[in-house]
Amino acid sequence: MADALLQVTERGLYCAAGDFYIDPWQPVTRAVITHAHADHARPGSKRYLTSPTGAAMLRLRVDSYARIVAQPFGESLHVNGVRVSLHPAGHLLGSAQVRVEHQGEVWVVSGDYKTEVDATCEPFELVPCHTFITESTFGLPIYRWRPQSEIFTDINQWWQQNQAQGRTSILFAYALGKAQRVLAGVDATLGPILIHGAVHRFVHAYRNAGIVQPTTLYADSDAARRYRGEALVIAPPSAAGSSGWLRKFGPTSLAFASGWMRIRGARRRRAVDRGFVLSDHADWDGLLTTIRATGAERIGVTHGYTSTLVRYLVEQSMDAFVMLTRYEGETSGDAIDNEDAAQDASGITGDETMADNAMISDASASSFGHDEE
Repeated sequence: MADALLQVTERGLYCAAGDFYIDPWQPVTRAVITHAHADHARPGSKRYLTSPTGAAMLRLRVDSYARIVAQPFGESLHVNGVRVSLHPAGHLLGSAQVRVEHQGEVWVVSGDYKTEVDATCEPFELVPCHTFITESTFGLPIYRWRPQSEIFTDINQWWQQNQAQGRTSILFAYALGKAQRVLAGVDATLGPILIHGAVHRFVHAYRNAGIVQPTTLYADSDAARRYRGEALVIAPPSAAGSSGWLRKFGPTSLAFASGWMRIRGARRRRAVDRGFVLSDHADWDGLLTTIRATGAERIGVTHGYTSTLVRYLVEQSMDAFVMLTRYEGETSGDAIDNEDAAQDASGITGDETMADNAMISDASASSFGHDEE
């Protein structure tokens, strides 16, 4: 597809007609960002275009000098004659699908997405197109999600059982997106909730955006001792490797919230007592329903079980193909968390101020497509 509107290059997914990239994995002049997970939002580019609610998280991810332009959902921007608009992806706060239109042809890049509505992000919006680029993180029939309300009931019951046994409940969840979703879904009346430093700064950004989060305490040594056997602690997966950090909570029960917990072997490898199947990605049915509903004539499949999903789509008489990218899907959480691991020892830094400032675009949207003089 040498004349395709979007092509995979050594720097990332590139639109030659508009001279911009979508979620590039190397520094570029113009980067359109679907969301702020580390495998999709990398530092080093000069200008970034993202949604207003995604801007706060992106500012925490990229270089301080980078220009971030906030483009409201549904509004179109013309970049060198190419029409670009952002539409909610339902993955995490501010996550977007990118609609690209040129000479009557429409492509949509989904980024990461889920179709189940949750309280912490804008709900997924179906965008009709000619070519749909879909993720396939959980692109196997075994991955089918139970309603999230049932998962939160399970988490609450596990927390109460641990309290009855005098154990602190440690729930590992990715620092951006999953942690905030868990906080919004659990029953905060059951006891105190402590959060790891890597989670704190993103919780602050969510609150600034008007997302309701329960009262939380920083999981320092004093709070850990005071609420031993009583608290629910939300921490990134990387914290599981810090025996010293875990010891301060006394007797514990460990759990992990992720779509990967659908597989028993994944729970064993994580060495946790419980696995809660809670994913911010579409499951098998969600992927297929979305793909069909877009009305797309061509389906490009990225990161995840790409060959399996493509083979199934081809068997259903669809024009599907693999797009090799460097995105990682839900496994990217560890990379995100490791950036912030030092915060648990040093306390909270000035990230809150950066998050506040990021909500204000430092340039008009039209400037995204203009070269510097």
